Amino acid sequence: MSIRRATLRQLEIFDTLAVHMSITRTADALHLSPPAVSIQVRQLAEAAGQPLIEQVGKKLYLTDAGNAVALTCRDLFERMERLTQELAALQGLEKGSLRLAIITTAKYFVPRLLGEFSEQHPDIDVSLFVGNRKAILERLSHNQDDLYILGQPPKNLKLTATPFAPNPLVAIAYPGHPLVSQSAIPPARLGNEPFISRELGSGTRRAYEDFFRQHKTELRIRMELGSDEAIKQTVAGRLGITILAKSTVQAELLRGDLVLLDIQGLPLERQWYVVYPEQKFLAPVTKAFQAFLISQHGDSTTP
Repeated sequence: MSIRRATLRQLEIFDTLAVHMSITRTADALHLSPPAVSIQVRQLAEAAGQPLIEQVGKKLYLTDAGNAVALTCRDLFERMERLTQELAALQGLEKGSLRLAIITTAKYFVPRLLGEFSEQHPDIDVSLFVGNRKAILERLSHNQDDLYILGQPPKNLKLTATPFAPNPLVAIAYPGHPLVSQSAIPPARLGNEPFISRELGSGTRRAYEDFFRQHKTELRIRMELGSDEAIKQTVAGRLGITILAKSTVQAELLRGDLVLLDIQGLPLERQWYVVYPEQKFLAPVTKAFQAFLISQHGDSTTP
């Protein structure tokens, strides 16, 4: 069997496998069963005439042939994506699709904006992926979406990153915490308090760790949690204090479940960015949504 007989579906499955390096995660991503994925990969290997993957212990690795096929798959699907965008451009703004991937912290406001945009352009198909920073950067590196929303764009990739909204980080505690009644609290004072932290790799965590490093303060991290919701509940449960994006705690502040702390140097002024690969072709729909995001906040951003 010749590699020319390989089906587009087999190439799509192998392209996804090259990203996840797991039969189970590939099956989940494509809504297939693991045996179905294994069969398709095996048939593709037969078409190639040599193994494409090998298993060492519990981990999968691409063979040299597998790397060659994976590169071809990526090139093929990037070209098809460009064709899709060019065809959508010929249809005009009111047709086409928009694929958006956002960091979990942005889920508190971006879906509402996406909904407003969809109401203005009801014939556009929209999809939204929400994940942690690691997941978003993985999708960004493989160009899986049209636009990405991040609080801190990576510096190791060639990207176009445009600020579109303020994203201040604030210190919060539970009502009745001894620091609530104080003002202009020195950052070093927080080093004495149990701190509820985001997981390693979080953009929010990197921002406040830089802040405390500048103030020569070491945090007493009591817990590391991978979810803003879990952190808010833990702080409300009187187990410590934290620093989060203000957009994630607006509802709790209004209800009085959480309280802002007046810390010198806070809030940390950051921005939300709309991001895409530097050389990416943007369809009219994608450009329109990017402009829509920026328009919602006027001159509130800083370059």
